Amino acid sequence: MTAGTATHAPLYAAGSEPAARFRDLLAAEWLKLWSLRSTPWAYLVTALAVIGFNVGQAYDTYRYWSTEAAGDRDKFIRDGIPLAEAFTSNAVLIHVLAAGAIGAVTVVGEYGSGLIRTTFAAVPARRSVMAAKVVVVAAVTTVFGALVALVSFFSTQAILNGRDIGVSLDHPGALRVVVASALITPVAALVGMAIGTLLRHMGSTMIVTVATLLVLPMVVSPDRHWSALIAHALPFPAWRRLTEPGGHLAAYPWSEGGAWTVYAVWALAAAAVTVCSVHRRDQ
Repeated sequence: MTAGTATHAPLYAAGSEPAARFRDLLAAEWLKLWSLRSTPWAYLVTALAVIGFNVGQAYDTYRYWSTEAAGDRDKFIRDGIPLAEAFTSNAVLIHVLAAGAIGAVTVVGEYGSGLIRTTFAAVPARRSVMAAKVVVVAAVTTVFGALVALVSFFSTQAILNGRDIGVSLDHPGALRVVVASALITPVAALVGMAIGTLLRHMGSTMIVTVATLLVLPMVVSPDRHWSALIAHALPFPAWRRLTEPGGHLAAYPWSEGGAWTVYAVWALAAAAVTVCSVHRRDQ
């Protein structure tokens, strides 16, 4: 270098750019998630639908609760009906379907638009990119699920308290219902992501996601041993075990710990498929 030339040598030689930091990948995935105009609408519509189903069920109970039924108040609470109405089965079906779709769109949408090629060209470390997607989607859907579950619980119990049949969050089993209903959201979203990573087509991804999360649990019967074993390995039956009163009285009962384990295994397995399959498939 001669006198008079620039005194600062380049920090990195050509072709040896520094690897992107993981927090930068998280920030990029966060921006991509919320840059889609459909994202806030998807969360808003899902929240309104789920909370609406739960509030509607609680209001029906409030409306038709007669003075003759007042003597059944203790039995009503003892049987866990207020908790069952805090997050109903119809509401969780919508919740799981929407969460699975939201998770699938984060992957399939990028493949459909071709943006994924730009992403991988900018960051060749594909596993790191997909891991950042998993972390962002899991975090956002967990917060979303917690908000929906809490709003559903407090709004339904406020309605039921009008007939003195509501319960508080410290009631036995109430917190379990809220947590289980909240965590089914990231589980479903991660499953949708994993299936989307494998199929990369929105139509087929949604069909397989719905079949896995919603149809298969309806096909298997809890009254046969082999069928009950399959049911005990699926997220939706695990949610029912954790939230519905009398779940431990089935023909082939299983523990709460087993249901929580199903949540964890599905979430971890879906995350592993999302992170690892994109690297192996595109070699």
